[in-house]
Amino acid sequence: MARSQETFTKREREKQRLKKAQDKKEKMMERKEGKEKGKSLEDMMAYVDENGNLTDRPVDPRKKHTFRQEDMVIGVPKMEDMPADLQRNGVISFFNYEKGFGFITDLVTQERVFVHTSELSFPVKENDKVFYTREKGPKGPVATNIVSGKSSPPVQEPV
Repeated sequence: MARSQETFTKREREKQRLKKAQDKKEKMMERKEGKEKGKSLEDMMAYVDENGNLTDRPVDPRKKHTFRQEDMVIGVPKMEDMPADLQRNGVISFFNYEKGFGFITDLVTQERVFVHTSELSFPVKENDKVFYTREKGPKGPVATNIVSGKSSPPVQEPV
């Protein structure tokens, strides 16, 4: 008489497959039995509390905030107009003559300000002290009217 071609591993796999199929049928039956056909609209509602979290209870009217649509800003806020500055004192922190631009670090605010070679009337290198006027550029503050820090800053008349 020949031995069975079914090995222990094959039998275990078959048992697992049958058990999985049985579990699937049981879950399907539970879902069918537990289905709530008569849910009201109130049961399906979700609310947002004062902290922005979803909840199933309505918000307390005393904690309710109202917002105007005009006050909401979605996206990057526009850059505020910069005040007209007088001469500022700074140091060239980076400059690349090949590319034609660099940055000045303001000595008071430690802000980095873009500078282009078209604004320079003298050669500069890194760590040179300069006086400049900060203006609003298309991408941020731009240095204009740049004067070497070795000389005294030019006197500007009030406008």
